[in-house]
Amino acid sequence: MGEIDYLLIGHVCKDLTPEGPRLGGTVSFSALTARALGQRVGILTSAPDDMIPLLHPLDGLPLIRVPASRPTTFKNIYTPDGRVQMLLGRATPLRFSHVPPEWRSAGIVHLAPVADEVDPALAGQFPASMVGVTPQGWMRRWDVEGRVSFRPWRDAEQVLRLAMAVVLSIEDVGGDEGLLRRYARQARVMVVTRGAEGCTLYLRGDPHTVPAPRVVERDPTGAGDIFAAAFFVRLRATGDPLGAARFATRLASYSVTREGPDSIPGDAEIEEALSESRGQR
Repeated sequence: MGEIDYLLIGHVCKDLTPEGPRLGGTVSFSALTARALGQRVGILTSAPDDMIPLLHPLDGLPLIRVPASRPTTFKNIYTPDGRVQMLLGRATPLRFSHVPPEWRSAGIVHLAPVADEVDPALAGQFPASMVGVTPQGWMRRWDVEGRVSFRPWRDAEQVLRLAMAVVLSIEDVGGDEGLLRRYARQARVMVVTRGAEGCTLYLRGDPHTVPAPRVVERDPTGAGDIFAAAFFVRLRATGDPLGAARFATRLASYSVTREGPDSIPGDAEIEEALSESRGQR
């Protein structure tokens, strides 16, 4: 395997939907976005052989698949009281030893857990890289039946101290603004995505609001993952967190107007988002 610019570490997922199983997981949408932005992408994940047919959207991307007896599998059940998320299977946890030597100096390392499968110590094991984190999978627990619920981020202080940038959603913390502010005070750069409202960028704890353009939403799946990849790529390229947040917000807004793999930004959208993010300085 050759050198890469953008390393993703996390599980690809089997998402069970009424239309049948679909490929999910932060690594899937973020990898395709990073490639669209010109990055040489590599994926470290875990899944069994019988999940290979679902991985076809990632064709052409270098992918290391740690063997597993079953895939990480999610199912959403909608009730009158809201959505219930179920974790029905979990692949093999991922460690630094799984990362090939030639990938350990990638410009960007994106830790992307969905089910507590990524070793938090990885945040400190890439000294030559910009480490970005989407920590939602470290803030999930599940009962014996697989029902997923929120839990406080156990290793927050350690990871926030080591990572260059963190992206999470208001839903990841159950709407707890106080908890978000606490995390933000420990982080160098942190972004909280807020759906149609845009995002809040925290720089050493100080908040900056970035509004989103108004669009007709068709499917929000993957929008946060698209945002994260766009933000990390632009942040490393420019060193400008506010410009990167504007750029990522624009691309994520485009993405919700389409479904599935079609949500990945195209060249014209990328150029428009670049132009607008520069013009707002």
